[in-house]
Amino acid sequence: MKLLALDTATEACSVALWQDGQVLDRTEMAPRRHAELVLPMAESLLAEAGITRRQLDGIAMGRGPGAFTGVRLAVSVAQGLAMALDIPVVPISSLAALAVQAPRNGAATLVVIDARRAEIYAAAFLMGTEGINLPINSLRPLLDECVISAGDLVLPPARAWNVIGTGWGAYADALRGRFPAAPVWADGERYPQARDVATLAAPVLAAGKGVAPEFALPVYLRDKVALTLQEQHAAARVE
Repeated sequence: MKLLALDTATEACSVALWQDGQVLDRTEMAPRRHAELVLPMAESLLAEAGITRRQLDGIAMGRGPGAFTGVRLAVSVAQGLAMALDIPVVPISSLAALAVQAPRNGAATLVVIDARRAEIYAAAFLMGTEGINLPINSLRPLLDECVISAGDLVLPPARAWNVIGTGWGAYADALRGRFPAAPVWADGERYPQARDVATLAAPVLAAGKGVAPEFALPVYLRDKVALTLQEQHAAARVE
């Protein structure tokens, strides 16, 4: 089975090719250049693997949440490729993909992406211990995806916590007070990666649970994605 995956929800632009359990990937920190990079990165991976688009069995994409333009790009590219090739799409939460990078240490994992405007995109998971071959059903949600002020976050009970994502880098002081004890592991410089989108998507595609391209929809969490000029100035003062 061959699966192309991409995630452009954050500053990281990443593409991965999953082939029967082997993964090739490209990633670049390139704010505002995702549209320029994502398709050439995909073509580079296909060329390296010696396959064509027509040999793909599905497309996976990070469906967000994240930056509006980045999420929209991933969805539109995935839909366009899948429609042209008549293959299914597997949408994967960018927060769930980021959770895959946390250690398998028995602790619950809080995933937080900086959402600007003094807010975070957040979700929490309890993960299995299967290492890199992580089936999506090993990610047990403890906190549904939300957008919230870091200081207002309420965590479910857990024995211990990991925390991962740029929301920790931006709002660690506010988030520390939400934990009953200091996190056992924390990293505020991680971003969702296409290789993890592919890892989560592969068993879904293998089970025949991909969706038609028109049903592969973005998740923004915010109802309002555009700001007035006055609101932009106010947000800039907060940030």
